[in-house]
Amino acid sequence: MRSRSCCSAEAGGPLSRSPPTLCNVKRLLVDGFGRVHRDLRISVTDRCNFRCSYCMPAEGLEWLPRDDLLTFEEIERVASVLVKRHGIDSIRLTGGEPTVRANLPELVGMLSALPVDLALTTNGSTLRLLAGRLADAGLRRINVSLDSLRADRFAELTLRDELPKVLDGIDAAIEVGFDPVKVNVVVIRGVNDDEVVDFARFGREKGVVVRFIEFMPLDADEAWNEGSVFSQEEIVAAIDSVFPLDVVERTSAPATRFRYSDGGGEIGVVASVTRKFCDSCDRVRLTADGQFRNCLFAVDEFDLRATLRSGADDDELSNVFEGAVAAKWAGHGIGHVDFIRPARSMSQIGG
Repeated sequence: MRSRSCCSAEAGGPLSRSPPTLCNVKRLLVDGFGRVHRDLRISVTDRCNFRCSYCMPAEGLEWLPRDDLLTFEEIERVASVLVKRHGIDSIRLTGGEPTVRANLPELVGMLSALPVDLALTTNGSTLRLLAGRLADAGLRRINVSLDSLRADRFAELTLRDELPKVLDGIDAAIEVGFDPVKVNVVVIRGVNDDEVVDFARFGREKGVVVRFIEFMPLDADEAWNEGSVFSQEEIVAAIDSVFPLDVVERTSAPATRFRYSDGGGEIGVVASVTRKFCDSCDRVRLTADGQFRNCLFAVDEFDLRATLRSGADDDELSNVFEGAVAAKWAGHGIGHVDFIRPARSMSQIGG
């Protein structure tokens, strides 16, 4: 009867903290604002072969020592506890640039064994070499970050002359059957906002989903200001004037979706600045060095690496997860006078 009572209790109820050996109750990660967290972002490395200005400085950034990175086995253990105990059902691998982590398909194979929607965000420069191995390992969805379709501008933004490799990588992703293939575009006023319609046309012609992302204050050189934000309203208006759009009902996903009225696919807009979606955020993050974060803009981190390497059991890991989520703020506070930028660059936190 004890086991039956535990299993019939609602997550979060008085019996939900019973020993997990008694039943399969999931202790859902619910914060003080009622948000249930189901999406995990895992950074596998802080290193990158590009130098995008809004992500990391051009030079002077010290890479994490290899011993400070979580091993694949440690990453898999964290993910497994979050999935099996706490209801996480979506995992995305990020960096830095995740494909520069040696033997990445091995980790994909480990995580694809879990009952989750597994995806990857990459700059695409090595996809021609890795796409097939990643697909064979169990990866099904992929996002490629690309902020310009113009070779000179791409080189200026990334400090790398590798646009042809990225475009070829997108083709490789399509060829191996990733579905969907998405292209992430950070739109910065006065930098690449004149390419919004070009990207829309590119997505329609390639059959990929383009997601436009408002410029956020995570840049390594602190170049961000409100005037540099090209808003969702402006992005949609520019595209709609050429390719009419219809809005899609919003979900907990970060992007607001719009379908082309002629059936030619869709776009998404992540409006983190002008149309904050913090009230529906269901995301937690694990950095490459094992810090657990409850928000991209969090100023506090929870040290999972130390917990793991001290020999902690699953209950102790669960306590860290639950404490971190319980401490989550209502929102990131961009635009408020008391907003504090994260102490680490985007490449160190994870996309």
